[in-house]
Amino acid sequence: MPPTNSGYTDFAEFYSVTLQPLRRYLKNIIGCYATAQDLAHDAYIRVFPVMQRKCLSHPQGYLYTTAYRLALNQCKRRRYAPVNGLNSSVIELVPSGSPGPVRIVMARQELAHLRKAMLGLPPGCRRVLELSRIEHLPNKDIAQRLDISCVTVEKQLARALRLLRQSLKHDPVRSPRRTFRNKRQSSPTYVCES
Repeated sequence: MPPTNSGYTDFAEFYSVTLQPLRRYLKNIIGCYATAQDLAHDAYIRVFPVMQRKCLSHPQGYLYTTAYRLALNQCKRRRYAPVNGLNSSVIELVPSGSPGPVRIVMARQELAHLRKAMLGLPPGCRRVLELSRIEHLPNKDIAQRLDISCVTVEKQLARALRLLRQSLKHDPVRSPRRTFRNKRQSSPTYVCES
């Protein structure tokens, strides 16, 4: 590397002299020491080829200008994607949208109980319920498929739902929720969700 007016004869000397002050400078701008280290590294990567090609009269000024612009770009990115600037311990505190293991087990138990209750329905009611609620067919299509009247479909669907409600009412898996019948009644009444 050709000598510069600033007195640096090689990049290693320039790097060792300017590294810590540059990191502190960037930390004051960004607020995160790890990000400041990354930005300082990126700044040196951009400055090194320029120092190799031409004689800079003020390489330290060029380095700080490059680092400042990289810091500004980082701040702009944070505005659009704020999670990228957070450290991993903060990200771990963000609640996941997926259900936890307890909720998964409870849902599986509820599904098993619902399947058991559906198997206890009369075959005609069960078939109408499956076509209506699982396959999402309208009553007219169910009537055509099963060769029964629309009124019969409605009655069997109502009967199936009533029988399921009764079966699930005594479900030990589902926990009761607390509700009040009216404002004047002071003691709570426990009812199962349906």
